Order: sequence, then C-alpha cells, then structure tokens
Amino acid sequence: MINLLPPSIKDDYGYARRNVHLIHWVFAFAFALVGLAIIGTAGFVYMQQLSNNYHQQIEAKQMSLKTQKLAETKRTAKEMSDNLKLAVQVLGEEVLFSDLLKQLATVTPANAKLSNLTISQTSGALDITAKTTNSSVASQLQVNYTDPANKIFSKADIVNINCTSGASSGADTRYPCSVTLRVLFADDNQFLFINAKGRQ
Repeated sequence: MINLLPPSIKDDYGYARRNVHLIHWVFAFAFALVGLAIIGTAGFVYMQQLSNNYHQQIEAKQMSLKTQKLAETKRTAKEMSDNLKLAVQVLGEEVLFSDLLKQLATVTPANAKLSNLTISQTSGALDITAKTTNSSVASQLQVNYTDPANKIFSKADIVNINCTSGASSGADTRYPCSVTLRVLFADDNQFLFINAKGRQ
C-alpha cells in the first residue's frame, strides 16, 4: 500500500505514536513509583513494629531480671536476719552456770542446800530443787532469790514443798524438806551470755 499522505501528517502520526508510547511509559513508571512507595511504607511499618516488639521484650526481660534479683536479695536478707535472730536467741538463753552457782551459794540460807538445777520448758526459766531443814527455810529461799538487790531472778514461785518424817526410809534426817522453785531471770542479771558481755 502506497502512503500518499503529506510528509507533515506523516510526521504528526509518528509523533502521536511516540507520545502514546511515552504516556504508557510514564504511567508504568508512575505505577512503579507508587508500588515502591507502598512496599517501602509497608516495610517501614513492619520494621517499626518489630522494633517495638523487641523493645517491649527487652524491657520485660530487664524487669524480670530486676524482679528476680530483688526477690533473691530479699530472700537472702531474710535468711541472714533469721540466722541472726536464732543466734541471738540461742546466746540469750545460754546460761553461765559457773557464775550462777557461785551467786546462788551466797544467797542460799545456811539451813538449805541445792540438790538440782534444770532448765524448764518455759523460756528463760529454771527449776531449782533444794533440801531444807524445814518449810520456813524453803520460804526464806524464795525470798532471797527474788530480792532485787541480788539481781538474779525477777520471780520465784514455789512449785511444791515436801517434808518427810525422819522415820521414812531413805529420808535425809538433816534436811527432811524438799522444795522446788521455778524462777525467771531478772532483766539485768549477769548470768546469761549476752548480758555477761556487758561486764567485759
């Protein structure tokens, strides 16, 4: 087919075709830019979410570690406190019997003799058993033990007094009466280990 169109029209058609191709390329480039922008935005949002998640996980781990260390420190401190309390309690109930017996000998009446000394189940108390010539001496023994000037006991209760006749088999004829006293140490006594340290 012979193209009889003038050269100017031919040129116009050529430019028109080129323009159409250019427009197609411009739209394709625009779509590509939009697609890249969407992909970039989505990637940025995703990375931001990942970053936030990691930050939250790190903060949670740090908080967990702090809580664990705090709990462990509290547990260690409580164990040390309990051990210290136990040591103080044991030492507080540790009686210096050698000093105590010397002091008891000085306040015991002449007509009485100590026969037994035991730690009772009551905290801070002792059971003292003595032989006496009569019940009056047993009462005097109680008075001497509770005398504030002696600074030994704050309280002395007579648990029992038992006097036997001389005819009883096995009875001590010189000391026929037996008295049992339950005594509590005075606060300022010097016969417990902790209190005794104040004298040194």
